[in-house]
Amino acid sequence: MCMLFVTSIFIIINIIIIVYLLITCLFTSPSLKCEQRRCCWSPVDERHIPWCFFSIHHGYTAESQEQLRRMPSPSLFGEDIQELSFQAEMQTNNRLRFKVITDTQRFEVPHEHVKSVKSNPSSPVSDTVEITHDPFALIVRRKENKKVLFDTRQTSLVFADQYLQLTATLPSSNIYGLGEHVHRHYRHDVNWRTWPIFTRDGMDNLYGHYPFFMCMDEGNAANGKAFGVFLMNSNAMGKAQSTPITYRAIGGIFDFYIFFGDTPEQVVQEFLELIGRPVIPPYWSLGFQISRWDYGSLAEVKKVVERNRATGLPYEIQYTDIDYMENKMDFTYDKVKFSELPQFAEYLHEKGQKYILILDPAIATRKREGNAAYESYDRGTAQGAWVYESDGTSPLLGEVWPGETVFPDYTSENCIQWWVDEYVRFSKEIKHDALWIDMNEVANFKKGSTKGCQANNLNYPPYTPKILDGVMYSKTLCMDAKQAWGSHYDVHSLYGYSMVLATEKALQQVFGENRTLMLTRSSFPGVGKYSGHWLGDNAANWNDIKWAIPGMLEFGLFGIPYIGADICGFFDNSSEELCRRWMQVGAFYPFSRNHNAQGYEDQDPAFYGPDSLLVKSAKHYLIIRYTLLPYLYTLFYKAHTTGETVVRPVMHEFYTDPNTLTIDRQFLWGKHLLITPVLDPGVTKLTAYIPDALWYNYETMEQLTIRKTSVQMDLPGDTMGLHIRGGAILPTQRPDVTTTYSRRHPMGLIVALDDNNQAAGELFWDDGDSRGTVACLITGFVHGILTMRVTNAGYRDPNNLHFENITILGVPHTPTSVIATTIQSNYFIVPTLHHTQVLFLRNLNLTLGETYLVEWKVLPEDYHRFDCYPENNADEAKCTARGCIWKVSTSEIARVPWCFYPEDYGYRVTTIRETMAGITLDISRNKKYRSSAYPGSPNIDTLRVEVYYHSSDMLQFKIWDPATERYEVPVPLSVPDAPETDENKRLYKVVVTNNPFGIQVIRKSTGTKIWDSSVPGFTFSDLFIQISTKLSSEFVYGFGETEHPTYKHDLNFHTWGMFSKDQPPGYKMNCYGVHPFYMGLENTADAHGVLLLNSNAMDVTFQPTPALTYRTLGGILDFYIVLGPTPEMVVQEYTALIGRPVLPAYWSLGFQLCRYGYANDSEIESLYKDMRKAGIPYDVQYADIDYMERQLNFVLSPKFQRLPALVDSMREEGMRFIFILDPAISGNETRSYPAFDRGIEADVFIKWPKNLSDDIVWGKVWPDFPNVTVDESLDWETQIYRSYTAFPDFFRERTAAWWLKEIKDFYENTTFDGLWIDMNEPASFVHGTVGGDCLGNELLEFPPYMPRKKHQCYYMYVSVRHYDVHSLYGWSHSKPTYDALLNVTGKRGIVVTRSTYPSSGKWVGHWLGDNAASWDQLFKSIIGMMEFSLFGIPYTGADICGFFNPAEYEMCLRWMQLGAFYPYSRNHNGKGNPRQDPVSWDTTFANISRDVLNIRYTLLPYLYTLMFEAHTKGNTVIRPLLHEFVHDKVTWDIYKQFLWGPALIILVQYVCFLLDETMVVFFKAKDIGVRGQMVSMPTPLEHINLHIRGGYILPWQKPEISTFYSRKNPLGLIVALSDTGTAQGSLFWDDGEGISK
Repeated sequence: MCMLFVTSIFIIINIIIIVYLLITCLFTSPSLKCEQRRCCWSPVDERHIPWCFFSIHHGYTAESQEQLRRMPSPSLFGEDIQELSFQAEMQTNNRLRFKVITDTQRFEVPHEHVKSVKSNPSSPVSDTVEITHDPFALIVRRKENKKVLFDTRQTSLVFADQYLQLTATLPSSNIYGLGEHVHRHYRHDVNWRTWPIFTRDGMDNLYGHYPFFMCMDEGNAANGKAFGVFLMNSNAMGKAQSTPITYRAIGGIFDFYIFFGDTPEQVVQEFLELIGRPVIPPYWSLGFQISRWDYGSLAEVKKVVERNRATGLPYEIQYTDIDYMENKMDFTYDKVKFSELPQFAEYLHEKGQKYILILDPAIATRKREGNAAYESYDRGTAQGAWVYESDGTSPLLGEVWPGETVFPDYTSENCIQWWVDEYVRFSKEIKHDALWIDMNEVANFKKGSTKGCQANNLNYPPYTPKILDGVMYSKTLCMDAKQAWGSHYDVHSLYGYSMVLATEKALQQVFGENRTLMLTRSSFPGVGKYSGHWLGDNAANWNDIKWAIPGMLEFGLFGIPYIGADICGFFDNSSEELCRRWMQVGAFYPFSRNHNAQGYEDQDPAFYGPDSLLVKSAKHYLIIRYTLLPYLYTLFYKAHTTGETVVRPVMHEFYTDPNTLTIDRQFLWGKHLLITPVLDPGVTKLTAYIPDALWYNYETMEQLTIRKTSVQMDLPGDTMGLHIRGGAILPTQRPDVTTTYSRRHPMGLIVALDDNNQAAGELFWDDGDSRGTVACLITGFVHGILTMRVTNAGYRDPNNLHFENITILGVPHTPTSVIATTIQSNYFIVPTLHHTQVLFLRNLNLTLGETYLVEWKVLPEDYHRFDCYPENNADEAKCTARGCIWKVSTSEIARVPWCFYPEDYGYRVTTIRETMAGITLDISRNKKYRSSAYPGSPNIDTLRVEVYYHSSDMLQFKIWDPATERYEVPVPLSVPDAPETDENKRLYKVVVTNNPFGIQVIRKSTGTKIWDSSVPGFTFSDLFIQISTKLSSEFVYGFGETEHPTYKHDLNFHTWGMFSKDQPPGYKMNCYGVHPFYMGLENTADAHGVLLLNSNAMDVTFQPTPALTYRTLGGILDFYIVLGPTPEMVVQEYTALIGRPVLPAYWSLGFQLCRYGYANDSEIESLYKDMRKAGIPYDVQYADIDYMERQLNFVLSPKFQRLPALVDSMREEGMRFIFILDPAISGNETRSYPAFDRGIEADVFIKWPKNLSDDIVWGKVWPDFPNVTVDESLDWETQIYRSYTAFPDFFRERTAAWWLKEIKDFYENTTFDGLWIDMNEPASFVHGTVGGDCLGNELLEFPPYMPRKKHQCYYMYVSVRHYDVHSLYGWSHSKPTYDALLNVTGKRGIVVTRSTYPSSGKWVGHWLGDNAASWDQLFKSIIGMMEFSLFGIPYTGADICGFFNPAEYEMCLRWMQLGAFYPYSRNHNGKGNPRQDPVSWDTTFANISRDVLNIRYTLLPYLYTLMFEAHTKGNTVIRPLLHEFVHDKVTWDIYKQFLWGPALIILVQYVCFLLDETMVVFFKAKDIGVRGQMVSMPTPLEHINLHIRGGYILPWQKPEISTFYSRKNPLGLIVALSDTGTAQGSLFWDDGEGISK
């Protein structure tokens, strides 16, 4: 009964179902036999669809789960087996095995790797297998979702002696595998195609036998799940393919394995776990190889070798084919044409190359030349090594290359021993490196034998699959021949497999522990465990270059990843274009060999000419191959250990994308390298598919902007497509002509970031040669940090390899920093960013086999914007009106600009002239953009730029208007008399960029750009100048004077104003001094410093790029850069430029007391007595403006009339006294005020320009009107009792003379030792001038851009506009004061000033201003001191216990401990607050203060020596830890610890960082015993932690109540030995106050 099962779905679908379920019952032409077989006959109009098909009356019934009985029906081919057994087991969680066998013994494949597995599944077989009983059928489901994968219900099981048939319906037509054939595509055509599987040296069924396929669960691959089916059967078979697949085998049993995978790759891994994972080939076998059949002579071989060597292309291995043999006989060589063959391997080895020769299985029966015995044949005969005829005794004779031959039976132990012995003998005669075995299907030029074959059911079975010639023994042996494993009928397709097993034993015998290589033509599942394979005798045509890719992909499935086709084709002559394109794609075959046949033209690359496009192209891509060999080798390791594929179909990675299911003109190396070759003639533009991932062009490193679509690639004749997948880390190595040399070269990494900025990869590395070698396995992954982790450190490369370069693709901006970290140390790296968003890390030295963390910080695009509208209230209209870009930012940082400059905003270079001493340029503004963004401040369109190479470590560049004179800062600097013209001596090089114009200053030793102003936004207008530069790292220190919350700047779009102002310390408040100088730390731990010599009001904005923008309101741009390279050298070089710091008097290093608000001289006297009574060291007493009458300079208040006498008496007891002087001079006196009168007479006061007025510019400061009642409760604006004051113009020499006169007169009446100058920003209590009416240009009072500042009138007359020199007022005040002090006292003394500018330190010290009594001011004072150390003013300190607000007991006591280590150590507070001097509290406070000050006084010889070294060398005194330990990056952020010089560490918090050196506890004189970590330290109230650094000697002196007495005591030394038992130090000693001549 013929029945068709039709469902009620649409009729068109029904028809398709009906047709595709017809399983053929008749294999000959249409015949009446169809009905005789009780099959169904139904002709259709498609001839390839069977007309005769099975009915439901064929098959078996299942009498139980295990026993099957044949249903009564006619036999197809006779000898049907009536009873069968069915067995099924889940061998692993993902592998099902089921067998259909007979009760009698039948042939089963004796596979050497497949062992019986003891079942221990996680689920019973019933979860995956269902049996139907009548008729018997098998349904295999995926246990998770019950998806049917393999269903035999649609037709009948046939099991006869010589015919087995099983049909299974599959869930999709996405079927891959089955071989070996030439498949035009990777995915099978399932339109009733039949593929025979039977090893042959033919063109249909080919060399290998692979009854394995993989199928996707779904037709559209929606979930990517796949499964594999393997039939373990070596008999000849055919497979018919439609949506059901039909197996027809002519012997053996049905032994099926089904592999369940979540992905295609997992299916392959499961299959290879069963049959054996691939061998890992020797490293050198991955090199390029050249071969041909019939060179004719060894001389011709060497000619080919030499001409290819001469081209310089990578070239690893040379072959000889059978023409090297004597008459093509194995284990011989032609002693005429190849007479020097025994020496040939050495000839190749001399250049790092390898030699491979061929052996065939067939052994000649003839004699050798001269009728000599062919001993290999004789020994084989004696050992019974041959395949026998059906009688089992007569060797079967055939014919192959040498003529009549016998055929070794590699299934026989006798044969194996003979083969091993012959190979060992031959290897001693002809040295070679690996073996190529061919013709092992087995091939025979005779049909069966020289005698033919007997007519029996083995040679002529009842059913013959559609194999070559339709005859079983065609081109091979008779099927009834006898072998140890059975009849050749059963084991024919195992011939190559058995030869591989025997050859592996022979190779092990010859090469021992060396891995070597085997290459076989015939194969069977499991061969990959030992051997590679090539795709056989192809032809030089455009079809075969295409079809090679599906062939390689299939052998990836079959477990032979070492695979490739004969490059340029074996048969026929290859055109240059074909060979060129084939060399390109062949450079990415795992087995990359150019090979052709006898009688055709040479096709090795050099044959086409050394300058040919082919050679250039081949060389280019082979260099890429050799660069990537570490990656390819790692892929082979993964194949060997996990079963992953090497050459990989695109669909294996992108299995949920239906577009990838048919891609086979592109392929992958592993997961990450997409290869797109040109495979058609005349093609230079190719449509290729870009899978759904982020991809980078390997050669340009550019990121592709498309994905999951086809794209047209421009691929001219010398180019193919190579793309790296985002998420990859590819290990690389500098290439060479052979791996012998390349393996000695440094390695590298290509890191391609994915959409999540992540990547991962592995490197397997061993000696490349040894079997079972212990290896080094390095895994790398990127998740913000590149981690190079050694997971197996068993191998140490003898070449001391290291990673030299790391290339990171997809980095949008230059990192703020790059650092490599090992367990032992940090290793700083200089990054270079290419315009294609590629980060290059070059000249590294990361040792292979060590674990590293490579961290780079890259910030979002928002952070790379340069602000075009720094004022408040920006909007899109205002922004675009400036020609800028408006884009809202979503950054968490609120200060990210929404208005920013376009890339080409700025200037362009018009002329440039370079000399040995510098560069001169003219630049012009890009007039694409509007003239000026700031009304009243026109742009200057043409500028002059000068770069001066002052010295090896300092350069200067100036930018100014050559047509109009502009203000330049009159501060004298010390530059060398002659420039440094020797480029080799300069630490830097300067590069000028164009469009936009910029200057790049590069440190030559590292390549770090320490200045790079080639960014948009450069503006130069009359009253607004802006320039930006990228910074070398995020580590920037300096700029002031402003209270900073950390020593290292926060670069998150913070702006800091610089304009001298009477402003107490506060966040973002510009304070008393101006210091446009910063020190930058580079990621290499080098340091540099940058000074902008400009005194106009300015601000600087940091951004996390990292970058810095200067904005100044006038003058010119005059930059000086010092190169260090250490932080300490930066300060030394900077102070050499601006002037070394003054050496203060020894006594000025003693403790000092002051307060604003002493009631009278008696209070000072009482304080002095109390301090002496308490025994607290104390050297200097001050008087603030209280001592003055109505705050008038040089006039004593009646309340302090006894002060001169008190000062004299104190000085007689060794004390020193300092008075304050302010610059402002009262002009409202009712009686003569000599200071003012003489000032008027000398014309020293600042006035208006004569064209406006000849009057003084009046302000108001401290002096009161005479005869008024003072009400201090009024605010500053309404304190009407303040006098008008005039401001001396200290830029004039006559003002200095007047100032000296006033100080000298004052000194004659009131002796002092030092001076304190205050309010010299200059400060005024009114805006601009009294009355607020500033004369002159209103733009100077209200410029178009306003930095953070409080202003005075800026058009008032000094030598130049106050607008330009305001911030120099304190600087101009300092030198006249210092000169006057030296003049009147004849001693060094000290001057302390509030307002400073670069070079002020030559004359004065500085205190950090009117701070507050709060805990945060303790650590902020450390930051301030460290900054002023950078600025060249080491004599600095903060008001101990705070100036404003009442001090709290514990805070003040801790501050006394900290302040005891300020260079300038003064307790000072403000009017209206309680006293806070040490004796104003209690005895405990006084005692603790005394103890800590005794330590200070003990160490004053050391501190004084540090001051001397600052004065003579420019060293810092208060020193950040990073100055001494710059290579420990932890120190770069530390600001709550500091050093005195190099040796004394002051720890002011309980959690401290202990350096990785010997540290001696000051109080215990012993090593602390902890290094290189953060620790908690005990800090009781009476204790401050001090440590002496090992390796240093500190001078000391017994303390006393003042230096007057302590200096009379003996000196001592504290010696703290280093780890090596050494120490050093110095001592400077003089009279402590003399003036050096």
